[in-house]
Amino acid sequence: MKGMSSMKRHGRGLAQGLLLGALLALAPLGMAQDLAPINVNTADAELLAELPGIGPSRAAAIIEERDANGAFENTEDLTRVSGIGPATVEGLADQVEF
Repeated sequence: MKGMSSMKRHGRGLAQGLLLGALLALAPLGMAQDLAPINVNTADAELLAELPGIGPSRAAAIIEERDANGAFENTEDLTRVSGIGPATVEGLADQVEF
């Protein structure tokens, strides 16, 4: 019986290790935005939609605003786009460039 309990612990530890390894392997995919800021003035709608709080409709609105009124110079300029307010801008500060 003692041996069986040890095997269960070992099996649980192995499963936890495999799960941790998988999560660490996938972590760079979820953190890609932290590594490469998106240039709001050159990105297409698909890339802009990946930003937190943006999505497809706001991404299209960013491009429309950019085309109509010129490049964005800083994150505050993003408030020119309907639906993007100070809270969204704050969340984007370290994920975009101009």
